[in-house]
Amino acid sequence: QVQLVESGGGLVQPGGSLRLSCAASGSIFSIRDMGWYRQAPGKQRELVAPITSGGSTNYADFVKGRFTISRDNAKNTVYLQMNSLKPEDTAVYYCNAKVPTGWGRRRDYWGQGTQVTVSS
Repeated sequence: QVQLVESGGGLVQPGGSLRLSCAASGSIFSIRDMGWYRQAPGKQRELVAPITSGGSTNYADFVKGRFTISRDNAKNTVYLQMNSLKPEDTAVYYCNAKVPTGWGRRRDYWGQGTQVTVSS
């Protein structure tokens, strides 16, 4: 099993910055890809940015140039640096980890979520 715990959320003004952290524990060596998702009230959960075990990254169009995902394998932690925050970034942000099941598929694990609110 894998456990994920997010931290770093909070209330910031538009244009401000936050850094989210996701600490993994349990069967950490089974983790391959990780990523950040977010879900705003009344909306579907959406992918923000993934990162592979090798460090390759990608970004959703709505955060390109503003957010940066990274991971520190020595600390079993993934980060999301969020700059130039906009009110529409307000959401619960979830950490995700994908673990091979042995059946040619990968199992998803999720953290509890951390609230990010961008408002004046």
